[in-house]
Amino acid sequence: MISIATWNINSVRLRMPIVERFLKEEAPDVLCLQEIKCQEHQFPFKAFEALGYNHFAIHGQKGYHGVATVSRVPITEFSRHDWQANGEARHVGVELPDHDGMIVENVYIPAGGDEPDREKNPKFGQKLDFFERMTRWADTIDRPTLIVGDFNVAPLESDVWSHKQLLKVVSHTPIEVETMQRFKDAHGFTDIGREFIRDPDRYYSWWSYRSKDWKVNDRGRRLDHMWASPELAAQSTRHWLREDARDWEKPSDHIPLITEFDL
Repeated sequence: MISIATWNINSVRLRMPIVERFLKEEAPDVLCLQEIKCQEHQFPFKAFEALGYNHFAIHGQKGYHGVATVSRVPITEFSRHDWQANGEARHVGVELPDHDGMIVENVYIPAGGDEPDREKNPKFGQKLDFFERMTRWADTIDRPTLIVGDFNVAPLESDVWSHKQLLKVVSHTPIEVETMQRFKDAHGFTDIGREFIRDPDRYYSWWSYRSKDWKVNDRGRRLDHMWASPELAAQSTRHWLREDARDWEKPSDHIPLITEFDL
């Protein structure tokens, strides 16, 4: 068995106390973090090592974005793609040599700004182009691959608190859903979350900081995903999330997701 977790932590140094709590309570073998918001030399290596996480693949930058994969089992950095074509640190891939050569791709896809119009909002166009570059990459995959992270798209009606009210809101617009679906189809990825938490059951991973009481309003969206190659998806045995982490002290606006595989 091996367990993989993903979490947009929204500043790893600021939220290290809740990361430590999560690792003590869940102890995933591999943790993929997005939005670490620090350079590699600023990453809190010692705090992870104290918990038995001694293997790292860090792709960071000053103040923004950044992804990190930390592990209790050996990992080897496998890839770094600039799918936004602007030098931002949004991806790192690792190989797990002791687990059938499994590849874990950790990605932070751009949010896309506020206006779902490529002409009026260049950030939205960058987001769509990011997906298109990932789609071309997906055609080349020839290894058991798990891609995880903050995709910043909630594709299904049950992935958002109100399908009708969010149809014109970035993260749930038809063009984003269609663009992400093309990426998914390019390699035949399986949406692990929805294999275990079936549509139309409610499944959210993000609640805005703007909501004074996130639990009462429950205006969530499923922006975080774990997708597996067909052969790897067949080996998944369990998937769960820690919704209570949204209520921890100084929380991220995202929660962690975990999948277990029998390799």
